[in-house]
Amino acid sequence: MSEEKTKVLVIGSGPAGYTAAIYASRANLHPIVFEGNQPGGQLTQTTEIENFPGYPEGVQGPEMMDQIRRQALRFGAEIRPRTIESVDFSKRPFRCVDEKGDVIIADTVIISTGASARYLGLSDEEKYRGLGVSACATCDGFFYRKKNVAVVGGGDTACEEALYLSTLANKVYLIVRKNYLRASDVMQKRVRDKENIEILFECNTVGLFGEDGVEGAHIVSKKGTPEEDHFDIEIDGFFLAIGHKPNTEIFNGQIELDAEGYIKVQGNTTHTSVPGVFAAGDCADPRYRQAIAAAGTGCRAALDAEKFLMEHSEE
Repeated sequence: MSEEKTKVLVIGSGPAGYTAAIYASRANLHPIVFEGNQPGGQLTQTTEIENFPGYPEGVQGPEMMDQIRRQALRFGAEIRPRTIESVDFSKRPFRCVDEKGDVIIADTVIISTGASARYLGLSDEEKYRGLGVSACATCDGFFYRKKNVAVVGGGDTACEEALYLSTLANKVYLIVRKNYLRASDVMQKRVRDKENIEILFECNTVGLFGEDGVEGAHIVSKKGTPEEDHFDIEIDGFFLAIGHKPNTEIFNGQIELDAEGYIKVQGNTTHTSVPGVFAAGDCADPRYRQAIAAAGTGCRAALDAEKFLMEHSEE
């Protein structure tokens, strides 16, 4: 077991973590970045990205994340493909332990561990990930113009995704497990009034099919009842909208989280409930969940950390 000190420890990677590392490095803070279980974050599982500024022709997710990572390295960030397993934020400097038992003593910590989309648990979801399966209509909806798609979920998020896709796609199926929508009344009305959205109540997806990508879904309605029925729908895109889970388990009891596990930040800053600990990206953003938004908060977190260090330099 070894022990080392750093002014800035970045826990997690992705657009938020790497951007924080870029800014912290340029401020001569020599950050150490622990990339976590998925170096580069969720975008490494994404194919074409067309909505990140600076790529007029689009870019592959892994390529973009590699470029941002190399930019952080260029300015002097130390990046490690390892995971922080536990933290102690009870006093400064903070004590963090990685998967090998090595200890990092950090004057400030930037958390950018992201959030993971909830999936149904079908093997086909993994098989067709990036080939028709998506958890972000805003990110990928553009690729399904004039095509048929399906959205899974019955809450506000699912309705919002369905409405957004209805402006692009030829037809949108909204697959709802229950016999009612959980969304707000206004969202329900908007969905019901949209001519190219068809709601499939009391339906579950049991599989997907297609040769080189999603071509359809196997559906069962009223499962386990005498009226149980099996049928297929023809779709090109399958969108999950059943929620996200922030990757914040190790911070439970260390900083303030909301009811869903997202890190609470103070006002328009990236400050958490613990002075010297900052949060950036999807782990503190249950609303937008976009790469460009995550990168922006990574910048802000590094600036907040730099200011904090300056104000506490004599402690």
